[in-house]
Parts: sequence; structure tokens; C-alpha cells
Amino acid sequence: MPVIDVQNLKGKQISQVELADDVFNVPIKTSVLHEVVVMQLANRRSGTASVKHRSDVRGSGRKLFRQKGTGRARRGDIKSPLLRGGGVAFGPDGRRYAYNVPKKVRKLALKMALSSKVQENELMVLDQIELDAIKTKEFVNLLEKLNLENALIVTERQNDNLEMSSRNVTGVKVLRSEGLNVYDILKHSMLVLLEPAIKTIERRLLS
Repeated sequence: MPVIDVQNLKGKQISQVELADDVFNVPIKTSVLHEVVVMQLANRRSGTASVKHRSDVRGSGRKLFRQKGTGRARRGDIKSPLLRGGGVAFGPDGRRYAYNVPKKVRKLALKMALSSKVQENELMVLDQIELDAIKTKEFVNLLEKLNLENALIVTERQNDNLEMSSRNVTGVKVLRSEGLNVYDILKHSMLVLLEPAIKTIERRLLS
């Protein structure tokens, strides 16, 4: 059972916490992590690229000029794809890229991502983070004390002061425990868990 030091905001160890083996110490399979990350990125795609075809373009359906006898190429209505302002012939219509992998696979991948942070010593546990007001400068000073640059901070509950203070800081993201996901864990070089959030995460993944 992994044991991690719990630090305060000054970076000093104040206690230790035991992590569940079934969540923070499982064998890692990169293929499972890859499958879930690809799914997450696909679900984030908007898929809104679309064009107007000739039936969507506003204009008259009248034939521009007679078929024969003018010496010009035959022409239909003004909405032809060959004319400026006409419809597009083979453009995209918009599509939905989202799909799902089984819930058990998603849960397993999340356990693997957490385990990888433990194995690579990229997991930090803090007792709490409390800011008196929404101040980005105070949050940046806090990161400097803890020597954090690229980090995902996971809280147990809503913390408006922390979330608002961090949103303009490059490379740092604050998430609540219910929003924890594989992509964000692997994207950031350091995972920072508030001590109360650990039990919430373990309860979620062991249920």
C-alpha cells in the first residue's frame, strides 16, 4: 500500500496518508490509457464544419439562359457549384465525433493514470489550499513555494477563490474530484491532490 507524505502550503511534511492499492497501485497498460485518451479528445471535437450545398443557397431556380444557340456552356440556375456564390459540391455537412468506451475500461484507465503518477513520483498531497480572496498573484506565489509549474490540482469540493485565481495561470488547472479524468492527469507533469479528495476518489473508483 503506497504511503505518501502530506505537506502544508510551505512545503513541509506534516503527516502521511495511505493510498489504496486497488486505485494507486495497479499494473499500467499504455494501450488502455491510449484508448481512453483518444476517446476523450474525440468527444471534445465540435464537428461543426459544414457548407451550403446548392439546395441551401438562396436564389432563383430559373435557368439563366437557353440551352442551345448561344455559343456558351450550358448553364442551369444561379446556385450551380460552378458559379460564384453557388452551393458547394462535396463539402462537409457536420458530424458528431463522440463515442464511448465501456465504463469499466474508463475506470481502469483512471486507476492506471493515478498509479503512473505514484510510480513516477509525480504525486503531491497537500493538507489544504485556502485563499482569502480571488488573487492570482497569491496563487502564483503559492506555486513558487511548492516549486510547481505544470500541475493539475484536484479538490474535494467547490473552491471559488482557488478556481478563479488559477484560471489565468498557464500550465495549471484546478479540477474537482468528480471531474478527474485520464487526459488531464497525463497532460500535466505533476498531480496535486488535496488530502480530503483522496477518499472521494477512492470511493468513486472502488464502487
